[in-house]
Amino acid sequence: MKLFYHPIYSQLDLPAHHRFPISKYQQLFDMLCAHPELKSGFTISCAEPISVSTLELAHDADYVHQFITGTLADKAQKRIGFCHSDALVERTLQSVGNTLGAAQAALKDGAAMNLAGGYHHAFGNYGSGFCIFNDVITAARYLYQAGLIDNALIIDLDVHQGDGSAAIAERDDVITTLSLHGERNFPRIKQSSDYDFALPLHCDDRVYLETLTQALKLTQRLHRPDIIFYNAGADVHSDDELGTLSLSLAGVGARDAQVLTHAKHHEIPICTMLGGGYQRNVEQLVKVHWQLLEQFHQCFMLDS
Repeated sequence: MKLFYHPIYSQLDLPAHHRFPISKYQQLFDMLCAHPELKSGFTISCAEPISVSTLELAHDADYVHQFITGTLADKAQKRIGFCHSDALVERTLQSVGNTLGAAQAALKDGAAMNLAGGYHHAFGNYGSGFCIFNDVITAARYLYQAGLIDNALIIDLDVHQGDGSAAIAERDDVITTLSLHGERNFPRIKQSSDYDFALPLHCDDRVYLETLTQALKLTQRLHRPDIIFYNAGADVHSDDELGTLSLSLAGVGARDAQVLTHAKHHEIPICTMLGGGYQRNVEQLVKVHWQLLEQFHQCFMLDS
């Protein structure tokens, strides 16, 4: 199975005390390298950076141009949460390209992962919440235009609603959006996904997993997707400082296992992105994300 990664994920020079845990990607990759029994099951890959023409399948051409050339208004930059730099442009194009690469690999191999991605707060003409371009919508539309899929399902399990994805795909008959999120979390103004499950404050493992079971059954029965895009945000964990849910470490692992085994059981290719996670203790945050790699290994590689 292919795991898409680039060191630039953690090479963005952010101000001291910036809220985004930029080092988590390198730390997670290093942790994988320290576990050769898991790493041996992955082929570490890197796709080409996403092209401007492909980005414009999901985004307004003026917005794409302004971001790349550093001419976005200050207000627009602040809404994203990152200051413009050449490194930010390079990192952004590489990460979105790796989600597309992972999606193509998933269609071939059954499953693949980008060790970043899940930029679900990016709208068609602006970025928000550390998300600049919507990698999943971009990849799904590329696959459709290339004649590789007829429909796609986004399973967004970040604690924050995938508002950008919902807005871009609102009138898109190809892409179905499913979001389980904290009802009292960012964004304050929610968009309308095809399926929204707003979960109460301090929702625990049992309620979360029962809700997810019903959501997966419903979307499979009604849509039978050709590919699943899975945003596996770690910010559902009880210790996350920007989350309002209370999943345990084991609960996060059970969530990931449930989605991955659902895709495998129904023989649906699955492209997985790392998603959000906002503990200042990055070592603890990486342990939450690590659940995803373990479950991916157990689901797709132990039987091979």
